[in-house]
Amino acid sequence: MVDYLIRFAQSHESFRRAEITALASLVGVEIEFLVYHDHTPFCIVRLANEEAARALMRRSILAKNIYELWGQGDTYDLLRADVRHRTESRWPDYKMVSFRFDVDTYASTRTAKERNEIIESFSFLAFEGPIKMVDADEKFCVFEEFAHQLASSGNPKTHTEPVLKRIYLGRWVTEGGRTEINTYNLKKRKYISTTSMDAELSLISANMTHAAPGKLFYDPFVGTGSFLVAAAHFGAVTCGSDIDGRSFRGKEATSHTDTGVISNFKQYGLLSRFLDTFTSDLTNTPLRSTRIFDGIICDPPYGVREGLRVLGHKDDSRKGELMMFQGVPSYKRENYIFPKRPYAFDAMLDDILDFAAQTLVVNGRISLWMPTANEDDVELAIPKHPCLEHLDSCVQPFNKWSRRLLVYRRLPDSEVPSTPLRERKEVPRGNADELNPFRRRYFESFAVEEKASS
Repeated sequence: MVDYLIRFAQSHESFRRAEITALASLVGVEIEFLVYHDHTPFCIVRLANEEAARALMRRSILAKNIYELWGQGDTYDLLRADVRHRTESRWPDYKMVSFRFDVDTYASTRTAKERNEIIESFSFLAFEGPIKMVDADEKFCVFEEFAHQLASSGNPKTHTEPVLKRIYLGRWVTEGGRTEINTYNLKKRKYISTTSMDAELSLISANMTHAAPGKLFYDPFVGTGSFLVAAAHFGAVTCGSDIDGRSFRGKEATSHTDTGVISNFKQYGLLSRFLDTFTSDLTNTPLRSTRIFDGIICDPPYGVREGLRVLGHKDDSRKGELMMFQGVPSYKRENYIFPKRPYAFDAMLDDILDFAAQTLVVNGRISLWMPTANEDDVELAIPKHPCLEHLDSCVQPFNKWSRRLLVYRRLPDSEVPSTPLRERKEVPRGNADELNPFRRRYFESFAVEEKASS
């Protein structure tokens, strides 16, 4: 086993370890986390070899690069001593190869002169090969991690000069997949809307759900298809549905134009991995309860932009009533819009997990997004299902609220607890605000602020 240093991007910190763990499981790599903290971009892991490191990093969105760890220490003297201890026997292997050195400083800066002095302090390695800043055979990097401390005044806004906390030396192995964020940037995408998930989080969600060639993925709230595009990028065949077909067809859709979700797949050359989309309500899904999906990714509506709805009449007395227009049943008309009624978000979560339990293959995964707190700012419980194992919960904070990505795995039937299946809760009736506390709290917070400022 070999120690490696992963240089993460300092963003979406709660997702980083979860993504790496998911990728290790996907590619069949054994990994041990030796050092990891959300507040630093440097992580030390133990892997079998470079092949495992490359397989792990190939599609990571939150990791910039991975390096073979040559040494670490709190001071440069300790670092150099550790480098000698770990690698001195291997120095002859690198004696005549071309190489380059870099300095990566976190939470502080170094002048060009200081950087050169740091690099020169490793001359004891006695490399005699040519220095090449481009296409060098080997690339080494010195990583400095600084920390800011509170000033003696105790004012949290006042800090002393940054203090050097930890130093590492690494030999570059390979880079991660962060360049794909720019490839799938929403600003360059043909068909998007205000609810489109950004490229970075879509790709991360696909990674954590194990999107890969030979797998079938489904999004029951497909919208503009951000998750499907991300899953297709990693090789999965995709399909989706939405209660409002206009969201994935596009408002200007005709039989002679390529608009909506399909235009995005054509833009990225992924059309062969797109099955289709169809109008459907997950709560009243037309799909059979068959184990067909390898993965499900979704961002169910929280009822903020508009109240959460499902198919059905608000008034049960109208159920089964047939409306006619010019002698033709209304539901057969091309522009027919099905009646919808308000629905509770908690009930929707139960429906999603039930659907996943019925349609995911063994060890198939589902990733779904949900808000973290209710109207009283009390953290919402993570929904559970006897057939699903909860794997990860990653939080994305916003200014006034936050949401989290939940990841589950479909258990083999032999591992499902032999307890009676949970009874379906009676779905309450009411308007959008009554059924969705998160929606009510979301808008009330803005009303309070507006009143205070006036």
